[in-house]
Amino acid sequence: MARRKSRTAKDRDLAFYSEMSINNGSAVKEGPKKKTFHLHDLKDVRPMNETQRQFFLSYIEGNHVIGNGSAGTGKSFISLYLALNDVLDNEKEQDKIIIVRSAVPSREIGHLPGDMKEKMAVYEEPYKDIIGNLMRRASAYDDMKDAGKIEFMPTSFVRGLTWDNCVVVIDEAQNMTLPEIHSVITRVGKNTKVVICGDIGQNDLVVRKSDVSGFLEVLKIAARMPEFDIINFTEHDIVRSAFVKSWIIAKQSV
Repeated sequence: MARRKSRTAKDRDLAFYSEMSINNGSAVKEGPKKKTFHLHDLKDVRPMNETQRQFFLSYIEGNHVIGNGSAGTGKSFISLYLALNDVLDNEKEQDKIIIVRSAVPSREIGHLPGDMKEKMAVYEEPYKDIIGNLMRRASAYDDMKDAGKIEFMPTSFVRGLTWDNCVVVIDEAQNMTLPEIHSVITRVGKNTKVVICGDIGQNDLVVRKSDVSGFLEVLKIAARMPEFDIINFTEHDIVRSAFVKSWIIAKQSV
């Protein structure tokens, strides 16, 4: 696990995040492929509500973090933002982001055209958008993959690996069975941080009766571990848009 910062260092980091302004500029698609990346390339972001602030603080303090709850609350976005802050900082031990996601519709993935790499590319699209937004460059995700700063890993291929000096972002965890999540968690090596994002309300494990989401069980396990902080997001924390917030609140009342 990454070394703990002093209280002064943690306070300085939190103050840094709190003072940041939000820049909603879109990714810039221009210029040749970038081969090196720096903190000044990263867009300024700050917590937009108290729940996000708690997420930031838990991560800064060196804990593994689980973001649990409603869609549209920015869980994946802030997870990747915080991960980029570590990976782009030469003084930090982490030098790569590993994004892990279960390809739930893989029951039909054989019907998609192309090889396995091309078939899996559809699951990377959300991260291309997020990284492009955060790095203010549309090609940033692909450029950072080529440079070895980002790796996308479906759960099917994690066994036998060890991840040292990484930030592992496990996204859409509600779509993973407990054995899948266990396989991912047990890959974690030295100086590696883990961030898990999930929302049981978006569970796609509905094709096979034998497939049961392991996310609720993971929350129970993590609650017994001092290394984990669980941050619970509700519909009141939705930041994607006022419309999405209204929709989800109305849906819950049906």
